[in-house]
Amino acid sequence: MTTPAIILVRPQLGENIGAAARAMVNFGLDDLRIVAPRDGWPNSAAQAMAVGGIDILNSATLFETTAQAVGDLNHVWATTARSRHMMKPEVTPAHAAQEIIARPDSERCGVLFGAERSGLENDDVALADAILQVPTVPDNASINLAQAVLLIGYEWFKAGADRPDVVMPQGDTPPASKAEMEGFFEHLIGELDTCGFLRNNQHRPIMVRNLRTMFLRAGLHEQEVRTLRGVVKCLTSGRKPLPPKEER
Repeated sequence: MTTPAIILVRPQLGENIGAAARAMVNFGLDDLRIVAPRDGWPNSAAQAMAVGGIDILNSATLFETTAQAVGDLNHVWATTARSRHMMKPEVTPAHAAQEIIARPDSERCGVLFGAERSGLENDDVALADAILQVPTVPDNASINLAQAVLLIGYEWFKAGADRPDVVMPQGDTPPASKAEMEGFFEHLIGELDTCGFLRNNQHRPIMVRNLRTMFLRAGLHEQEVRTLRGVVKCLTSGRKPLPPKEER
């Protein structure tokens, strides 16, 4: 059964990190990734709150950027209570849990959680394949970081207990990792900058995020990403003449 990584992006309070680890251990999650924690790492306040999740804290992986934290993953969900005006599927925790459980073990999944004060930034959400929203009353949509982790962990654990034998069909090559997609984006965006397509500095960030969303929505596999990079290279390096036809 695929176990999703829990990725805390720029968390502020050590207490919330520790409580998140405690929630993870309740539901069998063990891959904690922390991006640029405000108060540094390790954090004594996190240790005090973790209780049974101390081992998860001790094995947590620290990253400088969100892109690095999701680099080895194939499928990522971004938790947010706000509409981001991105063309991404918006799903509930229960729906996301079913999708994660259905993935084969070879496909790695993760869930992004933003900082307590402001949540995920748009550039973080742009790295995800889908947006994950917890149904709440409209006037109080914000949920404590550790509580959000607990909700996702519970739904994932429950989905696994209800559907232990569900598998998704696999293609000829595995889905592209986020690192492979990021390499393609950097290649594509670099060439678009060179040719002047992204010359409008005011609209450039939105255009780049829209391009990311477009290709992430396609659910590309490794071979497809390699093909796209070959297409970009061919278009930018000039068309080579076809070999002469053999005379009969």
